[in-house]
Amino acid sequence: MVAALFGKKLGMTQYYDEHRRLLPVTVIQAGPCGVTSVKTQSEHGYSAVQIGFHEVQEKKLSKAEIGHLRSGNSKLWKHLKEFRGEADCQVGDIINSDVFQAGDVVDVQGCSKGKGFQGVMKRHNFGGGPATHGSMFHRAPGSIGCSSYPSRVLKNKKLPGQMGNKTVTVKGLTIVNVRSEDNILLVLGAVPGSKGSVVVIQKVKGSS
Repeated sequence: MVAALFGKKLGMTQYYDEHRRLLPVTVIQAGPCGVTSVKTQSEHGYSAVQIGFHEVQEKKLSKAEIGHLRSGNSKLWKHLKEFRGEADCQVGDIINSDVFQAGDVVDVQGCSKGKGFQGVMKRHNFGGGPATHGSMFHRAPGSIGCSSYPSRVLKNKKLPGQMGNKTVTVKGLTIVNVRSEDNILLVLGAVPGSKGSVVVIQKVKGSS
C-alpha cells in the first residue's frame, strides 16, 4: 500500500508518552484518501500511484478533472498528488491512517502561513540601525551594492517582499500515536500551515 497520505492539520496539543514525557504534537486528520490512478513501468514507463483527498461535488471540479477521475471509476476528489514507486493497490481503493504506525519517521509538506509584505528585519532577521540620535537609519536594508556597474540589483539579495505562503517540507518528524478509528495522527513537533490547511504526509524510506 502507498506509504503516503493527504491530511488536514487540526492544530497542536500536548501528549504524554510511555515515559511520562510531555511532548508537543501536531494533530492531523490523515485520510481517507482514494487511489485515482496507477502507473506501471510496462505501460507508462514508470511506476507511481496517484491519490485523492477531500471528496467534493461534481460542480466544484473542471470537466478535465471530472473526466480524469471518472475514467478510472474513482470518486471525485479535490486534491490529487502522485507518488513514485510500486504499490499493491488498484483504482478505487481507500487508504486510511493505518498505513502508518507509532514510531514511523515521516516528511510533512504544506503551505506556510502567509504574512504579507514584510521588511528585512522581520523577513530576514536584520538587526537594523540606531533607533535614536537622528541616524535616519532604523529598519531599512541599507546598502545593496552596485553603483555604475553593473547598475542593477543582483539576484537573490535579501530585501523586503512577500513572507510565507510557500510550499515547505519539514523532514524527519516522528509519529508518536495513531488513532486509526478516527484517522488521526499525532506528529511530534510543528508542521507548516494554518489550522484546517491540507498537508501531505509521506513515510521516509527505511523507517520502521
